[in-house]
Amino acid sequence: MGNYRFILSGGGTGGHIYPAIAIANELKKRYPKAAFLFVGAENRMEMEKVPMAGYTIIGLQVAGFQRKFTLKNLSFPFKLIMSLKKAGKIVSEFKPDVVIGTGGFASGPVLKVASGRGIPCVLQEQNSYAGLTNKLLKDKVAKICVAYDGMDAFFPADRIVKTGNPVRGNLAELNSSKTDACSFYQLNESSSTLLVLGGSLGSRRINQLVASNLDLFKRNAIQVIWQCGKLYYEQYKEYQSETVKVVDFMNRMDFAYTAADIIISRAGAGSVSELSIVGKPTIFIPSPNVAEDHQTKNAEALVAKNAAILIKEKDLDTDFEMVFENLFGSKTRQSELAENLKKLALPKATAHIVDEIEKLLTK
Repeated sequence: MGNYRFILSGGGTGGHIYPAIAIANELKKRYPKAAFLFVGAENRMEMEKVPMAGYTIIGLQVAGFQRKFTLKNLSFPFKLIMSLKKAGKIVSEFKPDVVIGTGGFASGPVLKVASGRGIPCVLQEQNSYAGLTNKLLKDKVAKICVAYDGMDAFFPADRIVKTGNPVRGNLAELNSSKTDACSFYQLNESSSTLLVLGGSLGSRRINQLVASNLDLFKRNAIQVIWQCGKLYYEQYKEYQSETVKVVDFMNRMDFAYTAADIIISRAGAGSVSELSIVGKPTIFIPSPNVAEDHQTKNAEALVAKNAAILIKEKDLDTDFEMVFENLFGSKTRQSELAENLKKLALPKATAHIVDEIEKLLTK
């Protein structure tokens, strides 16, 4: 037994792709003889990232429906019909036992077709505010795995399981020593360290903020590990110094997290889940340029539990310095935020999601 067949679909951003790969890896560990097929959107990052993880992927010619009027919307019905047709062919030929959707445009047609044929489907919703595709599929799936409380505002309560979001394996237990972590970045172990995360491509606004506040950090004798992103590295590498380490990409996230005393980060679902496990005082600066402003809603869910600080981009010029100095100056506040954030961590999320998939296999 164990020759199961799984289709996983999701993409458009790393936030949808990474959980799908993590779920596939856990399924493969439990069922080494299982067959896997990913379905993504043509010309999106999953077409590159999934094969790098060792899985086969087929692309659908699917695109999102723009919320404001644009000529792109004229082709939407045709692309949707073509995608449903191709998804039907994929499901017929591959014959999956279970289909798993992690959000993003491509998962819509695949889960719609599969659920219509009575194949059990599982949704994984990473954010505190459900994405459009997942909301449209809510009545067609057997289980919906979520990371936040209150998701019955979007989904049928009897299908929701709170599992958390998959995170990178080496973060579930932070075993690095502070000495090794600081030595890796050539920093002083006895000084305070700020870690700045703007995502793999980088955040222009967060980079501007850090550049304009280097004097503030210096005044407070704070060292900085500044992940500026590959789009901005050439522009900001000149700020590199003995106490400011500018990197385009983090090769050793475990060292970065261990070295940090305070963290500034975007509030994507993956980042929020990782940072809950890390449990360090965090200031979230959500990207305002994402669907349904879900990063702000992710951060607000933590602020409501006194587990993080949120500053909106539009308030950075007026609020950042005061908020940062208040946090840096209060060890009590730092401990309080860190402890409350850790309480929200769900480090075994991937295993719990796969437990739910196994229940469907045995039915």
